[in-house]
This record gives sequence, structure tokens and C-alpha cells, in this order.
Amino acid sequence: MAEIEFELIFALPEGEHEAFDLMDAVFEAGFEDAIVGTGVPGMLGVALEAVSDREEDAILNAARAIQKQLPEGSVLREVRPDLVSLADVAKRLEVTRQSLQKRKMPPASQGGLFRMEEVAVVIMDAAEGKGTGARKGRFAVDKAGKWLSAGKPARRVNAGLTVGAIDGATLEVREDAKQLIFGDAVNAAARADTI
Repeated sequence: MAEIEFELIFALPEGEHEAFDLMDAVFEAGFEDAIVGTGVPGMLGVALEAVSDREEDAILNAARAIQKQLPEGSVLREVRPDLVSLADVAKRLEVTRQSLQKRKMPPASQGGLFRMEEVAVVIMDAAEGKGTGARKGRFAVDKAGKWLSAGKPARRVNAGLTVGAIDGATLEVREDAKQLIFGDAVNAAARADTI
């Protein structure tokens, strides 16, 4: 079972939306421990933890449950963490940004942001005393592990939303796109079926 920590960003339909009603919708979907953000008009952010056999399913199942409770016309726009700043990572790991800059990080992707899945490899290696750097990293990996693990599935779901492999309104994955979204898990299931 995979347990990950991530954030879902929904675009809400036009009109006024009461913040308390949106929070109630998230809680009614079964996520009483979620942190709900309503500060940007027309958007809803939900930070939560979820469990499933596949990380991508954890994200999509949570998004589907929440979306059913939201106003009609709400669409999943983004899953985080996908692209992160070193400041975001440092805060989660309870270290300074400068301590991360001492490590050899992967190249930035967009606007100085890094792919979470690539940064997570560097962090995990440093925490184990592997990889580049002067010494073993003293990162709060135990507290940030579920968040660090969410990078790859968040990227896959975001890619699916971007290219239309996942319908943002229904959150259904096109049959021909399951390989893109679920990657190795689809191959493993196919191999198991043939054995």
C-alpha cells in the first residue's frame, strides 16, 4: 500500500462560493483531516494524505470523491507536488535552503522550479549518506517521506490532465492512456495476467 501526501487544485465554476460550504464538501467526501485553501477566487486547494495500491489511484480516487461533493462544473486543474522550489523542500525537511544548495541538485525545469521526483532521489541518497555532498544530510525525511513520494504520481496525473488522457471533469483515464498514467504498474499487471 502506498501512502502519499499531496495537494489537489480544483477550478470552480463561475459564481460565488462560500468557503465554509467548500470545506464542508471536502469533509463530507471523507477527508476530515484535509487542509482546505479557499484564498484564490475560483480555485480550491486541498492538501491531504491518501492510501491505495498505486499512488496515482490514491490521487485520482481522492480527487473523484471530493469532486462529487463540489459544485457542478468543478474541474481538477493540478496535483502538487510536481514542480517545487528549494524553499518548499527545505521547509518540509526542516533545513535551510542553503543546505540544499550545497547538494548537487538536478537541473531546474521551469522558472527555477525542480521536479519533485528528481529532488526526492537526491534527498533520500543524502539522508542515507550516498550521493554527492560533504556529509550525510540531516533531513526530516521521516516527516516529509509521504510528500517526497508524491512527486512522480503527481507528475503523471498532471501530464494526463494536460494531454487529455484524464478528463478533468470526470477524472476518468482513457483506456489507451493507462500506460502513460500508471506506467510500470500496468506492465506488471499485464505480465501477471499472462503467467
